[in-house]
Amino acid sequence: MQPRLSFVTLGVADLAQAIAFYRDVLGLPQRRSSTAISFFELGKTWLALYPRELLAEDATVPAEGSGFRGFTLAHNVKTREEVDGLLAHVAAHGGRIVKPARDADWGGYSGYFADPDGFLWEVAWNPHFPHVD
Repeated sequence: MQPRLSFVTLGVADLAQAIAFYRDVLGLPQRRSSTAISFFELGKTWLALYPRELLAEDATVPAEGSGFRGFTLAHNVKTREEVDGLLAHVAAHGGRIVKPARDADWGGYSGYFADPDGFLWEVAWNPHFPHVD
């Protein structure tokens, strides 16, 4: 298998609300969409938003469940100030700050927010890891 992650598909409760959050609040480039699914191009990986019930049905698992999902998504930025700015922007537009930004024990600076469906995103400045320009 080639080392690659092609898609991250999030099962969302309200597709229109999720599209608006990712397109308008986070500014992700929406490339394709229909009334059933939306795609955002993120370099070599794509983010897909799909109704939660239908995604669970496709995977043949129950759609119920809440709490920690066992993974987080991450967005690295160039500066500490960008961490604070992005978290403030998200909080002002429907995101919920889960962990305010602070110095991390690994030498960087990070915080977490939850999108309207509760998916956790870390926003981090990491001086030891290259970010994407």
